[in-house]
Amino acid sequence: MFDRQVILGVSYIQADLKTICEQLVQEGGLLVAPSGPGLAQDFPEDPSYRDALLQADYVLPDSGYMVLLWNLLHKKSKLKRISGLKFLKFFLENDFLDADSSFWIMPRLYDMEENQKWLKSKSHFVDASQSYLAPFYNRRGKLEDRPLLEILESERPKTVVINIGGGVQEKLGHYLITNLSYKPSILCTGAALAFLSGVQVSIPSWADKFYLGWLIRCIKSPRVYIPRYWKSFSLALRLLKEI
Repeated sequence: MFDRQVILGVSYIQADLKTICEQLVQEGGLLVAPSGPGLAQDFPEDPSYRDALLQADYVLPDSGYMVLLWNLLHKKSKLKRISGLKFLKFFLENDFLDADSSFWIMPRLYDMEENQKWLKSKSHFVDASQSYLAPFYNRRGKLEDRPLLEILESERPKTVVINIGGGVQEKLGHYLITNLSYKPSILCTGAALAFLSGVQVSIPSWADKFYLGWLIRCIKSPRVYIPRYWKSFSLALRLLKEI
């Protein structure tokens, strides 16, 4: 069993990475790493997204903004941040992935090719048959993908890694874990793989450690990320209500 901290109804896991990975591989389940913008916007506005977080088996406290706010407001119940990036690096570097029994959901052909190259450079050989180009999913409301479900039922991979946008991938993971006849490990770690492979701007370990990944993304693509992160400030008001 893990220690957990419940915040806004979501049960965040508090354990070392090795323990999380060992249980995830052994028992399967859905792992998510919700972002600050997702918690501020999608969680209160989209019931399907909210259900995905509330029913996930493992929720990582990935949002540095949320962790900082919580620790400022709750001196006696500190929250340890576990980023999706740090988790995925540990998972891949410590042989928890069985590459032959893995399946990767990608947003674009370019991402698929670059991610496969990077995985190969790390001795994780993933071919095209183990990857799926996701269609355009509606950001709001329930999410279904019957063709993907049928592929997974046929192939039955041990690990499914979802690499599409935050706010959507959690709902896809929830749909799959709910409807599959078996229980794989389903990883929804945001843009972690894209950071590692270079598809998105690289996040150095020091920046991730000091909660500065958002800043690097804003510097790289200000028009995309500044408005997104600006809207996450509403999360502070919601956390204040939990004092």
